[in-house]
Amino acid sequence: MKQRDPSETNLLEPRLLRLFDALFSTGSVTKAAEKLGQSQPTISIWLARLRKELDDPLFIRSAEGMLPTPRAEALIGTARQALEMLRRLAELRSEFDPATAKRRFVICMTDASHITLLPAILAHVRSVAPGIRIEAAQIGGDTPRMLQSGEADLALGYISDLDTGHFQQALFPQDWVCLANAKHARIRDRITARDFRREAHVLIRSGTGHQLLADALKEQQIVLDVALELPGFLGLPAIVGTTDLIATLPRHIGETLAHYYGLRVLDCPLAIAGFTVKQYWHTRFHHNPANQWLRDVCGELFQQQKVRGLHRSGRPRKRRPRDLPS
Repeated sequence: MKQRDPSETNLLEPRLLRLFDALFSTGSVTKAAEKLGQSQPTISIWLARLRKELDDPLFIRSAEGMLPTPRAEALIGTARQALEMLRRLAELRSEFDPATAKRRFVICMTDASHITLLPAILAHVRSVAPGIRIEAAQIGGDTPRMLQSGEADLALGYISDLDTGHFQQALFPQDWVCLANAKHARIRDRITARDFRREAHVLIRSGTGHQLLADALKEQQIVLDVALELPGFLGLPAIVGTTDLIATLPRHIGETLAHYYGLRVLDCPLAIAGFTVKQYWHTRFHHNPANQWLRDVCGELFQQQKVRGLHRSGRPRKRRPRDLPS
């Protein structure tokens, strides 16, 4: 292979470094184009330039996608370090102005939060930051990696097993309620423990509630009469509102569904562990102005006094975010 004269070597443009990282992460020209917001022909042109600058094919097409060459594997660490330095430099020289900013925020959340939290976030953002686009992603096993890589900016919900390197901030506590048809023949203003065992139930299989409810039932040796299981909250109001089935779920989503669909909210007679809804972000982006702005928005919209305390003057005070324990 012909050796290049060092004097002919040009500095790689940041966009070529970002392309290198995107191709290495996704193994796909199509996915890299989507991630960078560029067309595939543009990505092909950039890749040709990148190959010329580094004097190596870098990625080889295969049945498994674009496989990195040994030289690409050797260079990816250095390229990512360079991108991190560029990101830090950009943070130092710029502030985030929501009124003029044009960017996308990705927030990981459950489908319950699509109903309870997302409308308020979207309404606020559209009023003060018209150039901002919100994308909701599902909370799951990939959430920590997404927060660390920057694919997601924030997670809203309850994550019990998030690893180190993340911050968390409490927003509001959750206990449990039961939803019933407003015209239920046997359930009126309250549901007793006997009623709870006797009535047929609809269960939601996803989210924080599913596991905590399952743990409570197992611990108290209660076997419910389950007539229906759903993967999420879509369709739940129609089911409860047209049958005599009972649904047990966290208070925020329960009261929200009851308000919009005319259902009855009842204190749950089963002892189920409560939890606190929080916002989570990675340490890498703790000082990022855009990330700070988004966290402040969610804090102002959802943080309750009972989790943040009060000044002596009686005015709300936010608790300082705490790093999660290792």
